[in-house]
Amino acid sequence: MAQAYGVALPEIFLAVVGMAILLYGAFRKQEDEAAANWLVMAALGGALLLVLYGAGGPAIAFNGLFIADGYAVFLKVLILIGATLAVLMSLDYLDRAFMARFEFPILLLYAVLGMLMMVSANDLISLYIGLELQSLALYVVAAFRRDSLRSTEAGLKYFVLGALSSGMLLYGASLIYGFTGATHFDAIAAAFADGQQAPIGVVVGLVFLIAGLAFKVSAVPFHMWTPDVYEGAPTPVTAFFAIAPKVAAIGLFVRVMVGPFGDLVAEWQQIIVFIAIASMVLGAVAAINQTNIKRLMAYSSIGNIGYALVGLAAGTEEGVRGVLVYMTIYMVMTLGTFGCILAMRQKGRMLEGIDDLKGLGRTQPMMAAAFAIFMFSMAGIPPLAGFFGKFYVFMAAVNAGLYVLAVFGVVASVVAAFYYLRIVKLMYFDEPTEAFDRPLGWKLGSVIAVTGLAILLFLVLPGPMLHSAGTAAATLFNG
Repeated sequence: MAQAYGVALPEIFLAVVGMAILLYGAFRKQEDEAAANWLVMAALGGALLLVLYGAGGPAIAFNGLFIADGYAVFLKVLILIGATLAVLMSLDYLDRAFMARFEFPILLLYAVLGMLMMVSANDLISLYIGLELQSLALYVVAAFRRDSLRSTEAGLKYFVLGALSSGMLLYGASLIYGFTGATHFDAIAAAFADGQQAPIGVVVGLVFLIAGLAFKVSAVPFHMWTPDVYEGAPTPVTAFFAIAPKVAAIGLFVRVMVGPFGDLVAEWQQIIVFIAIASMVLGAVAAINQTNIKRLMAYSSIGNIGYALVGLAAGTEEGVRGVLVYMTIYMVMTLGTFGCILAMRQKGRMLEGIDDLKGLGRTQPMMAAAFAIFMFSMAGIPPLAGFFGKFYVFMAAVNAGLYVLAVFGVVASVVAAFYYLRIVKLMYFDEPTEAFDRPLGWKLGSVIAVTGLAILLFLVLPGPMLHSAGTAAATLFNG
């Protein structure tokens, strides 16, 4: 049992520290609002160190419910870095919007705890527990600004549709358990390891399981909550939604499809191909007429999830490596983009209109340059990092014989480039409106600068990240 606790030490550490910060916040002096944010960031940093310097090889704990392997470590590092930077970016906004309450960062911390449990899930039961721990915290933070009708509406929509998706996922899990007699991933995989035909009940259960997971990653046709929640939630919450939960949900999606159902590729591949194509096409087309930058980013995230699912559809080790590379680059691009969006304010008031970016190249050239880098990268223009992310998933699809899927991906990427380049055009070729407030502050400025340089210089040093992603993918396939 002591060894089991050691395997799950980062998660236990976060849970205990989260409760300690909660008690501290309840008994603190009233004027000490910012301390909880810094304590949560320190806790996330401590968990990151525990993940990096924890158990070396794959280890299973708690009767097989929990697994710590190279795949989980790679995703946990991404989640913890993304969450820490998202909390850092939110600090100034919370003070200006009178949302600086100690409960906010603690809710994010417990959402991260749920994400870490998700990517280490080795059983349908632990999968569900991690998923719901994440979701319950996110339902609250989506509606955290109680005096805003939009924020309340966003939280309610997310909660109702999230409860529906959880029901679908549980129904699918119950069918799989009923027909295989197991919830453990290894036991489910063993049921089909000898090439045995899957019972129709398992296939139906798998469809419901995929539907529940597709909601969590906001893939079409389970995307309907995303634009409204992204627009209505406070901007730091939207940034957090677009970063850490997406990485965790895609990581869980890949583990479930490749692990217990790896021998049933023929049964689930066509479903993944369909939702990947639908997500890429809708993300490319629906964003064209958007006037709100947060709604545009919502459709952009739907499209990006479609590109990531291209790698999963391949069903190969190369495809999973492509997914991990893509989600790493996506997280960096999204962090920088939302850093720029959080800097869009005039006279202390947050702006969300795309037209508010007009002439930014003249009024704030450095911020415009960073924004342009992120937009060009999301459009997939070489030699920026976004191009390589798409290249790896499309090549995996081509090598797996999914030529039509790769063609759809390239065409959708070209169409989506229109609305990314439109933002660049507004910043550099239109007459400026009133300038944004200055200065950015060191928190936002450092996040934008670091992510911008990472996107710009990816071509110079891609080796370590590609190697880590390849090793993580190999762990998932070879144990």
